[in-house]
Parts: sequence; structure tokens; C-alpha cells
Amino acid sequence: MSDGRSTEDALVRRIRELTARTLGSGVRVGIGDDCAVLQTQPGTTLLATTDLLIEGVHFRRRWAEPADLGWKAMAVNLSDIAAMGGRPRWALVAFAGTEGTTAEEIEAFYAGALELASAHDTVIVGGDTSASPSGWTINVTLLGEATAPLLRSTARPGDTLAVTGSLGRSAAGLAVLEREHAPGGVEAAHLAAVTAAHLRPHPRVREGMWLAAAGGVTAMMDLSDGVGIDLARLVDESHGGAVIDVERLPLDEATRAVAAALGADPLAWATGGGEDYELLVACDPAALPRLQRGLADAFRIPLTPIGEVTAGATGVGWRSRGREVTVARGFEHFAARPAASGAGA
Repeated sequence: MSDGRSTEDALVRRIRELTARTLGSGVRVGIGDDCAVLQTQPGTTLLATTDLLIEGVHFRRRWAEPADLGWKAMAVNLSDIAAMGGRPRWALVAFAGTEGTTAEEIEAFYAGALELASAHDTVIVGGDTSASPSGWTINVTLLGEATAPLLRSTARPGDTLAVTGSLGRSAAGLAVLEREHAPGGVEAAHLAAVTAAHLRPHPRVREGMWLAAAGGVTAMMDLSDGVGIDLARLVDESHGGAVIDVERLPLDEATRAVAAALGADPLAWATGGGEDYELLVACDPAALPRLQRGLADAFRIPLTPIGEVTAGATGVGWRSRGREVTVARGFEHFAARPAASGAGA
């Protein structure tokens, strides 16, 4: 990718043209000045999150198209806002491409980011572009609003712990994408479902806002690094512990089918695979049936109870048929892990 002044200016003009179509309320000045000028809603608090995606660590371009990377870079940040029960508003997108990156690839990247951002009424209001000496580097900063954000630190002993959707799908998708040939004996629809879950995850933004407004939810976070590690983060922040029944972790048919074909353990994908971007919810046990009905009616997704919060900082106890078991942990950025195996923050 050339870093010449005229080329960069032309690129910025093109990005400005692409994003101008989605400008909405609250944007007083968008791309084109030193800073965006934004107007927050009265009575709300500002939410801010940022995530890096680095080639060779979080993705490989061998299987991820530029538009997929734009989508995913936006998704991981939208999921953070969803975890707070917030409304995403404005994004800042920074992109560094290697020599040889084409204008068409960059436009496709922004098109993917805009597609998902627009679906959640989110506007790209700025960012940066640069050349990279080694691999693509992508950073998105996302700003949102909430009237009463849900935190990790407010779960209470006796609360039910539950998760939206299903777990392990993204890890199943990665296992398929890493192979030279698709595993035999798996329906095409199942393969498409798991690879889409990895390449183009759907953050639970509207579900998060609904849960924040529904009452009975005491704490929440998103599952970006895997429930095996993310759950511990929630109860640690709440100065408590947890007991989890691994048999209750929700696994869908596609994930089980891929695991069976590859001789893999789907429960290991569910606890340690990461990048599911589902919501981990702590709630009053009495509120659980109402929350389950509400999510099923409004969004057609399940809310599955998997355990409960316990008193005291005792960590997480994982149990299977009444016995303590060890589960796969999730993605840790500074641990020795294979490349492109997780992207949470």
C-alpha cells in the first residue's frame, strides 16, 4: 500500500464518501477535521471500548476476506457495548495495510465494517490509515451510551448464571477454516453456519439493551475469550465464585456435527474456543423465566442457565454429573497460543 500523500488523501476522501451515507443524529462534524464533534444524549453516560485485530494473531487473510475483517473488527467492539446494555453510536477505525494492499481491498474492508455498523445505527466518524511493514493491523474504537450500564462487578451470591445463544460455534468454524479440505460427512448448512460464526459474528446488541431494561439482571459481560476464562473475570470482579454444570453449556447441532467429524471435544470448544460473542448474564433466579420468555419472543434466542454465583472469592468450580472437572480455558493474549485463535479483550 503506497503511503504517498496524494494516495492517502484520495483514500480518506473515498472513506469519507462511504461513511457520509450513514451519518445520523449526534454527529456535528465527522471525517474531515482533526476530531469528530459529537453530541451525546442528555441523561446518558458515555461508554468507550477499543480492540485490536492483528494478522497472524487474530486472523489469517488466507481464509478471511477484507469485508469479513471489517465486519469482525466492528463486531468485537459492538459486543463490548452490548455487554454493558448500551447503545453503540460512533466508531473510529484505524487500518494499516502491507505493501501491495489495493484500494479495492481497503474499500471492501470498510464496506464490511459499514454493513454491520449500519445495522446497529452506528456511524464511522474518524480513524487513521497507514502502511504496515508486516501484516494488516486493524483497530476500532467504539463509543456508546447507556443510562444505567450493566457491569461485571455487581453479581450477587445466589444469582443464576446464564448464557445467550450457543457456545463453541466460532471455534468449530476456525477448525474448519484451518483445514485444506472441509471435513467429510458434515452437512453443507452446518459448515456454513460455523464458518459464518467465526468470520462474521453477530454481536448481541439489541439483546443486551433489552436485558438492561428488563429488570432482574445484576451483571453482564460478553464471551469474547471463552467462558472458561471470561466467567472467572466476572465473578472475580464481583468478589464471588461460581459453580457451573458443564452438561448445561449450550451446544448447537452444527457444532456437535463438526466436532464429531474432526474427533474434537465440543465442550472444549464451548469453554475455551472463544470468539462466540454471546452474553454471560447474572440474574435474580426469580427473574430467569421472564427473561427467557422475553428473549425467545423478541429475538428467538435461548437464555440457558449454566450455574450460580457463590459467596466468597472461591473461583469457578466446574462440575459434570456431580464431580469436579477441569475445562479448557479461553484465549489469553500473552500466553503461548496458536495464531488466529481468539480476538477478545
